[in-house]
Amino acid sequence: MSQSSSMDNTPPSGFTAGLRKGCSLGVRRGIHGFIWIAKILVPVSLAVALLEWTGWLHALDPVFSPAMALINLPPQAALPIIAALFSSYYAAVAMMVAIPFTHAQFALLAVFISICHMVVVEGLIQHKAGINGAVITAMRFAAACVAVYIASQFLHDTATSVPVPMALEEHIYIVDTLLAWALSTLALLLKIVLIIVPVMIILESLKALGYTDRIAAVFRPFMSLLGLSPNVATMWVTGTFFGLIYGSAVIVEESTSGRFSEDELTRLHISLGMSHSLVEDPALFLALGIGLQWTVVPRLLAAASSVHAYRLARSLSIRFRAAPQEEAL
Repeated sequence: MSQSSSMDNTPPSGFTAGLRKGCSLGVRRGIHGFIWIAKILVPVSLAVALLEWTGWLHALDPVFSPAMALINLPPQAALPIIAALFSSYYAAVAMMVAIPFTHAQFALLAVFISICHMVVVEGLIQHKAGINGAVITAMRFAAACVAVYIASQFLHDTATSVPVPMALEEHIYIVDTLLAWALSTLALLLKIVLIIVPVMIILESLKALGYTDRIAAVFRPFMSLLGLSPNVATMWVTGTFFGLIYGSAVIVEESTSGRFSEDELTRLHISLGMSHSLVEDPALFLALGIGLQWTVVPRLLAAASSVHAYRLARSLSIRFRAAPQEEAL
């Protein structure tokens, strides 16, 4: 009896305590994140569904058609893109779900929004951490446009206008429209919560157990492929797994510590601007049927290409400035 009692009073090991803490925080963060998503997704998707029913949504086609045609998307794609740029990632997803895009169009939108979203908030975060917010925003937007255009070459009929919903061709009662919206939204919310909560548990457990640095050590040899310095591996892992917003405290603290050169930090911010939150964001699109080949691969390629392009431009600039001095000597 006394032996059993002593066993019950034995404090948990560091691993067990860390795992419990990670699970507890992960569940809370997952539920909090789900509620935040639902608060945005439900009203936005309802508004879009009503716009579809009235036909007003398609009245905007001529306004956005020329710009969207440049990246092989229909004019209706401008709405989720604008929502992603100036509102939030989840507001854009809500619009994508409500508008009847084809799977190919949905994939291209996922590519764009994954690379370029919440540019105001995230631009301010990166600006505080040491890079010009306007510059990194412009780079993200350009990279998203190029990535979508390239990806569209592997898909068919992505620029085709979204077909007019049945609600516009045949007048149906608003009650039927609302019922269809409610059922589809509930199914979507269920998928999201079943993915978001486990993802948050994993991320928080890794952080609580102190595995972030260990993971960084695994990725350190691959930093050169991304055009990054091995010294920034820990910050890259933090931003990649936890995102710019969730990991901003660590990123800002490390960035302002003076232990990294300006060039190292600039390359890091260019990379993270396009490939941050590489777990949570793809998981959300995975719930919507979009594979990782559209939400992970293009982002990593865009990030690596942009960093290497920056390094080349910087090298040429240094040589160009040095040439007159060498001639003078």
